[in-house]
Order: sequence, then structure tokens, then C-alpha cells
Amino acid sequence: MFQFSAPLRTAKRRVRALAAAAVVAMVLPLTVGVAPPARAAEAAYFVFTDTTREEAVLKLTDPAKIQHARDLVNGETTDRPHVIGRILKRQAPYNPRWSYHYNPDTVDFFDAAIEVCDATIPYVEEHLDEAGGAFLPGLVWCPWTSRLIREVPAP
Repeated sequence: MFQFSAPLRTAKRRVRALAAAAVVAMVLPLTVGVAPPARAAEAAYFVFTDTTREEAVLKLTDPAKIQHARDLVNGETTDRPHVIGRILKRQAPYNPRWSYHYNPDTVDFFDAAIEVCDATIPYVEEHLDEAGGAFLPGLVWCPWTSRLIREVPAP
């Protein structure tokens, strides 16, 4: 069997060591010291109503807002009882009765708001084609008489 000379064996070992170091340098950051991906917040769904007594469903994903909504429903707070957010002009599986729904990322709560974003649930439906212009500028909707009435299971 052929034997490599000492300098050639040393060079071969160096190449293997460099190759191994390169692999470790590429793989190590992918496996060590990397936090696991953040778990998506569990969504919660709430029915709200307004002065018309019609009902709609909204989705919340922010844990603090979910807790505030639960506190409202359970009577543990009366602060910021009304719903505000941007609407999306399309139906949502959890809100099938209406041709629009709140964008869950924009939902918040308020005590008082400007008049330009106030409208009832059915009025928004009836004038949805106008929403985003003079009616509900920026698609921001803040029904002044809105209030959460119950939490519902995920669809």
C-alpha cells in the first residue's frame, strides 16, 4: 500500500481540520444559542353589539387586549368599553354574517372617539362601498355604542 510522506499527511490533516471547522462554523449558529421560534399568540373571539342590537364577531391576538376584553365581558372593568380598529372589506370565517370585519392587528378599545369613525354595524354593511373615503376615512371604525357581550370559541 502506498504511504504518503510526512509533509503530505500533515497537509491532508490540515485540510480535513479546516473542512471540519468550516462545517462547524456553518452549522453551529443554526443549532446552538438560537431561541426557539416564538409561539404565536392564541386568538380569542368576542361578540360585540351596538345600539341596533345586531351582533358581530371580532378576533383578538394580543394577549393584553384579550385580557382587557375578558375583563370587560366578566364585568371586572368598565374602562375603554368600546371597540375601534380598521376594517377589512371582506368576510371572515368567524364573522360570516357581515361582508367586513375588523383587522385583528388593529383592534383596540376606547372611552371616547371622534365622530367621523362612528357607525352602527348594519350601517357599515349598507355603505361598505363608501368606506375608506369620506365615510370611515382610513377604514377606521369606532362604533360609539359598541360593547363586548361574550367570548365565543374559535370557529
